[in-house]
Amino acid sequence: MATTTTTIKPHRSPEQIEDIILRKILLVTLTDSITNDSRLVYLEMTAAEILSEGGQLTLSKDVIERVLVDRLSGTNNNNIINAEPPFQYLIGIYRRANDELKKIANMKDKLVRAQMEAVVNQVKKLSVSYCKIHLTNPDMFPDAERSKSNVSPLLPLVFAEVSSSVDAFGSGTSTSGVVSCPGFLDDLFRDYEDYESVEPILKQLYEDLRGIVLKCSALGNFQQPLRALMYLISFPVGARALVNHPWWIPKGAYLNGRVIEMTSILGPFFHVSALPDQSIFKGQPDVGEQCFSGSSTRRPADLLSSFTTIKTVMNNLYDGLAEVLRSLLKNTSTRENVLQYIAEVINKNASRAHIQVDPISSASSGMFVNLSAVMLRLCEPFLDANSTKKDKIDPKYVFSGSRLDYKELTALHASSEEVTEWLNKNNPSNTSDSQETTSSSQRQSASYSFICECFFMTARVLNLGLLKAFSDFKHLAQDISRYEDNLATLKTMQEQTPSPRLAQEVARLEKEIESFTQEKLCYEAQILRDGGLIQQALSFYQLMVVWLVDRIGGFKMPFLQSCPMEFACMPEHFVEDAMELLIFASRIPRALDGVKLDDFMNFIIMFMASPEYIRNPYLRAKMVEVLNCWMPRRSDPSSATSTLFEGHQLSIQYLVRNLLKLYVDIEFTGSHTQFYDKFNIRHNIAELLEYLWQVPVHQNAWKQIAKEEEKGVYLNFLNFLINDSIFLLDESLNKILEHKELEAEMSNTVEWEQRPAQERQERTRLFHSQENMIRVDMKLAMEDVSMLAFTTEQITAPFLLPEMVERVASMLNYFLLQLVGPQRKSLSLKDPEKYEFRPKQLLKQIVNIYVHLARGDHENIFPSAITKDGRSYNDQLFTEAANVLRRIGEDPRIIQAFEDLGRKAKAAASEAMDTEAILGDIPDEFLDPIQYTLMKDPVILPSSRIIVDRPVIQRHLLSDATDPFNRSHLTPDMLIPDTELKQRIEEFVKSQQRKQHGDDMDMQSNFKSSIQSPDGTGPLIG
Repeated sequence: MATTTTTIKPHRSPEQIEDIILRKILLVTLTDSITNDSRLVYLEMTAAEILSEGGQLTLSKDVIERVLVDRLSGTNNNNIINAEPPFQYLIGIYRRANDELKKIANMKDKLVRAQMEAVVNQVKKLSVSYCKIHLTNPDMFPDAERSKSNVSPLLPLVFAEVSSSVDAFGSGTSTSGVVSCPGFLDDLFRDYEDYESVEPILKQLYEDLRGIVLKCSALGNFQQPLRALMYLISFPVGARALVNHPWWIPKGAYLNGRVIEMTSILGPFFHVSALPDQSIFKGQPDVGEQCFSGSSTRRPADLLSSFTTIKTVMNNLYDGLAEVLRSLLKNTSTRENVLQYIAEVINKNASRAHIQVDPISSASSGMFVNLSAVMLRLCEPFLDANSTKKDKIDPKYVFSGSRLDYKELTALHASSEEVTEWLNKNNPSNTSDSQETTSSSQRQSASYSFICECFFMTARVLNLGLLKAFSDFKHLAQDISRYEDNLATLKTMQEQTPSPRLAQEVARLEKEIESFTQEKLCYEAQILRDGGLIQQALSFYQLMVVWLVDRIGGFKMPFLQSCPMEFACMPEHFVEDAMELLIFASRIPRALDGVKLDDFMNFIIMFMASPEYIRNPYLRAKMVEVLNCWMPRRSDPSSATSTLFEGHQLSIQYLVRNLLKLYVDIEFTGSHTQFYDKFNIRHNIAELLEYLWQVPVHQNAWKQIAKEEEKGVYLNFLNFLINDSIFLLDESLNKILEHKELEAEMSNTVEWEQRPAQERQERTRLFHSQENMIRVDMKLAMEDVSMLAFTTEQITAPFLLPEMVERVASMLNYFLLQLVGPQRKSLSLKDPEKYEFRPKQLLKQIVNIYVHLARGDHENIFPSAITKDGRSYNDQLFTEAANVLRRIGEDPRIIQAFEDLGRKAKAAASEAMDTEAILGDIPDEFLDPIQYTLMKDPVILPSSRIIVDRPVIQRHLLSDATDPFNRSHLTPDMLIPDTELKQRIEEFVKSQQRKQHGDDMDMQSNFKSSIQSPDGTGPLIG
């Protein structure tokens, strides 16, 4: 080995030193002398040319480039074929030059040292320059290795530059032992003025990186390409080359969401995920198969390890991609390209908001969950809802023809026509020719701050990404539950009557459940277990609700103004997504720890009963679902959320009132499924109301509302509560009878097994379906009756109003007939608890309602109302019910009060019969045309001009605000009293009573005269 420069003998000239150094760096020689370094290449033809020109056969700065070109061209000598390929050779030059510079630094002669440093730096510069030439024109220098691969030879060097120990995780591209070359890449990409020469090199590198991660899952080696991407864009030329790449935003007539994901440069990086995807796009290794196969038999520690691994690698991905976008956004020359890319991804994937998503034309859930996490990271600097930064979020962005397409989105309250009219009114330029739309859109977007654009883009991304993933997860869990139910049914049938077809179906279902379970655990690993992601999303939506409320003047009630268009025109999903996130997070243990929920609580209380601000009743009902998730349970009365209900000012003032109002509003949603939807929504409201009744401040508020709104919202609430109670109990009792018939069929094993297998399978499924329906209906009915029972203990006046009292009495009589009447034995079930059917408890509650209302009946109208029910009333039911109550141990005082009411009702029935006899034939004009009963307070309906009894029509209007004769709009205040007819009816009643009184007197006189003294000379009583 030759001696190092630090030991060069003093008598050597600078030319000799230069020759020695260049020989070591370039690995070439111009003399065919014997050397110990086999790497040296003798450039024979070059040496001959130099000699012919009268030059010296020594290497110097004057011949460096000539020697370098000849060495790279390989035309001088056959032995060059066995030397290093051009790229590796040029990198080697740079690396050896660095080594020589370290040695030169130790030279004592400053002049020689400066000369040698200049020469070596020139070599380095030439190596970089010729590397650019070789990479952009690979055919210029012969390279057998290059033809074997389509990947840039620079890529392993980039990987070596960013290498890390974590790259050993998973599988993928490695650096193949390539050692980094410090400073080379910096010199290659540092010069921004040299963009034209390095742009093709960077273009190839970006395509190579994209190709590596294209089929990469969360368990693949995506981290090395990601760090390489981050490194390359750290150079201004790298950032510029990336956003100017033809694949930055792909173009084409068939461009859709999936195409952008798979063909854009960043798309495959965002595609890396643990979430399930269409098989043709799924990354490898398969996360579900590798981490969660046979999960039911795996140790919890193994599953936890998988969860932790996936969470860690995905957060590495989020952080890396966020850093990529952040770096590009900080650069004013590339910011616009990034915003255009995000907007294009959003707009081309708008269909992801649909229930059914086409996986071929829409990007994967993985991409959008990843983009959600990245956008939330970009929002971090302005997520504080109390910061003034939110003032930069301009609502006009939604209407300005911005990058994002809001035209197809439903607004909170405004119709599309109202939005257009308002925009034209406030911005006449919007009516100009549509040809200018695109350019004006870009100009308008440029006028908005980054905070504003980032806020609205994040809201759209979360809607299509994280929130859509929550929905997919929920549906997946439901599918698993349904499949498991079907599997249990099939296994039962297989045990009874084995068959190959059933065995095949069981095996198919088990395979499906295994696959679904793997997918479910993948969702859990990437989303549910990532508390940081969920908390960031909660912070974003806290900002969202505060910002929305600022549109109407802040958290103030009652509302002081009509709904501003800036609020009414906001996309409905802004609020819906916030509520869905709260529901989802509330069901994940500890997900809400440390989250301040007061702003959400204020928002919910303000808008849940405000259709004039949020039109969609289902969205307002979702707010109740959130409150239901937060409601302190009996098992945990000291819940962290209890202060939201019991110590929150808006809650104390408005919560009960708004729940009652929503209970009424939800009767008419406008949906074709409104009749069935309302029961689930009211179930959530009922649970909340039951809890609030036990909180003294809320119970007091409830009593005050019942007093103030006796003929308003509270009366409507009671009406719908009674309607639901009757329907649900009637439905469940009828289904019990059908269910018992089916149960009898199945218990007759001889006849049952003779039936075809398919019929048995269908009937078995019907049996289980009926079980579920009975259980749900009965639970809801019991809930409604329970609410009637505990509220009537304190509030009775609204129940005893003329328009309500007969309805309440009829309901109670009907329930009593079902529970203690002749048919009660037909309702007996083997396991009533299984169906939520508790007849003893139900009877106690019904009787308690009777007694509560009797105690509050100061005008003694309730007994009469009980007897007017010709369908269900029977005085024997009261006796039978009292006997049952004694057997089940009810409070004797309640039984006594109930029996007293029964006796009063019996007396009222007798009195009513006497009255009916007295009145005789009633003229038709005095009869109510709906109930055919004598009117007491006749009123004229303004539209149809029909005359009806006021209590009867008011009872109808509680459920339907229309004239029953022509369906025109009608409210109680529109009723016209018919005083003349009322007077005639009263005169008729009095005349009939006088007539009856006269008849009674005549009968009494005749009776007296008919009784003679014993001697027959006169009457006995004088």
